[in-house]
This record gives sequence, C-alpha cells and structure tokens, in this order.
Amino acid sequence: MNLGPHAAFILLSYGAAILILAVLIAWIWLSHRALKRTLAALEERGVTRRSDERRKYR
Repeated sequence: MNLGPHAAFILLSYGAAILILAVLIAWIWLSHRALKRTLAALEERGVTRRSDERRKYR
C-alpha cells in the first residue's frame, strides 16, 4: 500500500489534533467536576447564588 510522500506528516498531524482535542475535553471535564464540588461545598455552608430566586424574597 503506497500512501504517498507526505503520509507520515498527514498522519502525525491528525494524531496531534486528536491528542490535543482529547486533552482539552479531559481538562474541561475535570474543571467542571471541580467547580461542581466547589459550588456544593459553598451551598452546604449556606452561601447562595445571586440568581437564586428564593433569596430575593427573604
């Protein structure tokens, strides 16, 4: 199977793009989990969000 003179470059480019996308997705997912834990801890301490409707009428 003859892939051509630039096949290595093309395949490495696709591999790098896939790796970068995977790292970004993992980073966003881990950041989301950390923020959810932080928000849960703050709400457990009684800190509410400014947009919380229940707080506006107290």
